[in-house]
Amino acid sequence: MPVLLQFLTGLVFGVGLLVAGMSDPAKVLNFLDLAAIPAGTWDASLAFVMAGGIAVAFIGFRLVLKRPHPVFAERYSLPTATAVDTRILAGPAIFGIGWGLAGFCPGPALTALGYGTAEALVFILAMLAGMAAARRLARTQGTQALLPRSSS
Repeated sequence: MPVLLQFLTGLVFGVGLLVAGMSDPAKVLNFLDLAAIPAGTWDASLAFVMAGGIAVAFIGFRLVLKRPHPVFAERYSLPTATAVDTRILAGPAIFGIGWGLAGFCPGPALTALGYGTAEALVFILAMLAGMAAARRLARTQGTQALLPRSSS
């Protein structure tokens, strides 16, 4: 049952991304191109999508965390680290650079695979290579416990 719910949750997320147009890298890149603001061609729709997602997550987390434990697990698996270090700064910076260069982030790239675009496939392959490199680096530094657990 948990796998089915995870699949359905991912399906709803993917459909939401498709409906919002977030699987189109041109739309994302147009949002990130702040130089388009004076020309009046800047697309602010991604900001509304993000604001909607933050609002839903804000309310959803408050409701879910009132429960003593998740429905299909004995305890919550939430981050406990509170320190801001180079890892927490470098990770989002690398993510943002990749997002700005390709116009994809992982979720929309996976949904764009359904279109069969070569750009999405290249992005996914690069993302998987980056994840493997991060795991290898963490293993060599003895910090693999800090990485999210793989489901495989």
